[in-house]
Amino acid sequence: MERRSALKNMGLAFGYAVATPTLLSLLQSCKNKPAYAEWTPSFLDKEQGYAMAQTLDVILPKTDTPSATEVNVHVFIDAYLDEVMPLEQRDFVVMKMNKFYEKVLADSGKETLMDIEPADIEPALQTYLKKRTDEEEQIHSEAIMNYMQAIMQGGEASLDDDIARFSIANDLRDLATWAYKNSEYVGEEVLAYLPIPGEYIACGDLETLTGGKAWSL
Repeated sequence: MERRSALKNMGLAFGYAVATPTLLSLLQSCKNKPAYAEWTPSFLDKEQGYAMAQTLDVILPKTDTPSATEVNVHVFIDAYLDEVMPLEQRDFVVMKMNKFYEKVLADSGKETLMDIEPADIEPALQTYLKKRTDEEEQIHSEAIMNYMQAIMQGGEASLDDDIARFSIANDLRDLATWAYKNSEYVGEEVLAYLPIPGEYIACGDLETLTGGKAWSL
């Protein structure tokens, strides 16, 4: 399926994503951006940022539309972690991210995250983005809830490595999708975009109104 078609039907699953206009401005232009190998994150360390950027481009690669990093999704997520997400959740994300990339390094035989390539990340994403059963979803949700409650109460807790990896893979996919859909290019060129609202049609058919495209946020 082409990216354009997929984006028309793709929803937001990353429910706690709240961003300021300043953060959203990071997504505005995909022109003249430095390669992410030269990017210095504001929150993640350079190796984590490089690995995350590669992961985002595996999730949303360049096709008939720009890749995730070409519209600055990696910069947005790093800034979101730094400026918006509460401290406990930030630490949780970093812990999960470390477990995910430990698996990537172990399976690929690479020594550092600066050595990995998209082909090293793809198998892990294929594993941890697989649809889980309802029972697995419940087990994962309860484990994560118990972990966060213990941490927020000042206690110690551990989380199964695979649950952590499932969680971060899905977090990155959902937040990347949300950020990508909010970029200027996708908002104006891929989704239905109407900068000046016109006539209000309460029960109009989406196919008739926008050619089947979801509205740009």
